Amino acid sequence: MDEIDDPRIRSVVIVGGGTAGWMTAAALVQHFRSTPLKITVVESSDIGTIGVGEATIPTIRRFYGQLGLRDDDVMRATQATCKLGIRFIDWSGPGSDFIHPFGLYGQDVKGIGFHHYWLKQKRAGDPAPLAAYSLGASLAAGGRFIQPSPNPPSQLSVFDWALHLDAGLFAQHLRAYAEAGGCARIDARIRSVELRPEDGFVRALTLDDGREVEGDLFVDCSGFKGLVIGEALGVGFEDWGRWLPCDAAYAVQSANRPGDAPAPFTRVTARSAGWQWGIPLRHRAGNGLVFSSAHLSDDQALAELMPHLLGDALTEPRRIPFRPGRRSQAWAKNCVAIGLSSGFLEPLESTSIALIETGIERLKALFPDRRFAQPILDEFNDQTAREMERVRDFIILHYKLNRRSDTGFWRDCREMAVPETLERKLALWTARGQFVRYRWEMFHPASWLAIYDGFGLYPDHYDPAVDAMDPAYLARSLAEMRTNIADFVARTPDHAQFLAGLDPAASAA
Repeated sequence: MDEIDDPRIRSVVIVGGGTAGWMTAAALVQHFRSTPLKITVVESSDIGTIGVGEATIPTIRRFYGQLGLRDDDVMRATQATCKLGIRFIDWSGPGSDFIHPFGLYGQDVKGIGFHHYWLKQKRAGDPAPLAAYSLGASLAAGGRFIQPSPNPPSQLSVFDWALHLDAGLFAQHLRAYAEAGGCARIDARIRSVELRPEDGFVRALTLDDGREVEGDLFVDCSGFKGLVIGEALGVGFEDWGRWLPCDAAYAVQSANRPGDAPAPFTRVTARSAGWQWGIPLRHRAGNGLVFSSAHLSDDQALAELMPHLLGDALTEPRRIPFRPGRRSQAWAKNCVAIGLSSGFLEPLESTSIALIETGIERLKALFPDRRFAQPILDEFNDQTAREMERVRDFIILHYKLNRRSDTGFWRDCREMAVPETLERKLALWTARGQFVRYRWEMFHPASWLAIYDGFGLYPDHYDPAVDAMDPAYLARSLAEMRTNIADFVARTPDHAQFLAGLDPAASAA
């Protein structure tokens, strides 16, 4: 077949490096290995990246596992620590504290969710918290870590883990992988994006030195700027600020305190008009404050952030403005937006890198030819929109259920009307203790259960079939579950021991 008659994509140009750009490059290099597809990343070393995303969810390990990369190698390369979940502090009022773990709760019986049995026992006066039935939450609270069993003996043993990593080092690691696989890199600023006059498709990038970089498919990883998808192609933006009022963040890196062991969880602490993150790495810590500029000035935000760092500041605080929402289309003509160019949701549940992963997976599954059939674009856009809306609803849930009354920000969040999709979930949960599941949903029922329980939102009724179980037997069974988990945690090494094992030479020194 002559090249002119061959509709296959011959060249992909990735606009921007950073985490999104190099994740995309590495994944496409691996996926199209031994094919003639040419992949090029255009980035400028003069332009910094946002680089805030240091906390991940367990899907990150599956992403780099598909590249043939191992946990210990990635952890060493990125100064990573382990993450078993997220610890929420003061969200239900001062002194409140709960963990959203990457794992299940208890043991389902006869097709009935464990939480129904726990709810019956709770109403009978048993004070044992739901977290006592989660191995992931219990390990995190105890500062312990062990790799999950590849063949867990029961549902009670099921948990997962993710990484806290240095996003800049992660991008460098993936860049080396992509370049070793044949990806080309051009270090230059982009002066303009040239469109084809006949159909408005992207023809080429014009660089600051006058060179042109042509391509068949362009992947916009240019961050908030949306250089191609937004500025050149004019794709609009759907603003979700009416549900997510936070619109700015300050980020700062800090030194680790001598003798402090890094916690195996991300810390998120409610403040007067937003929340503060704390992310422990092996060589430093990441800190930041996400806040609503309508409720808090920059000076006030810094006054709340700086006294509560995980150590002494290593950098000056950097202000990052943002708009929560998504592009009306993530794929327009011959341009796909991945990462911040496709939309942004605050990192409360560490979803930024995960949304890059799923965007890449969709691109691989729906990879087009040069005809760019509209059904491919429509399916990509529908999947992307639905997934972002589901993540949006999960984040809104945290604000809607808050129990703080100390500031107008928290009162406004609690009183706001929520999207119909979230309203439906809340209504079914409170009426019957059941979970609504949608397509393209990142968070599973156990995660929703963690948040409902953390904020004290319980159903009006548990499953009536639970009453068939003898109350004494139920009490003994639940007590045995708690004992088994507590014994396992007590025998598990602490997180610092696991990290020391990654680099025996350094540990011995």
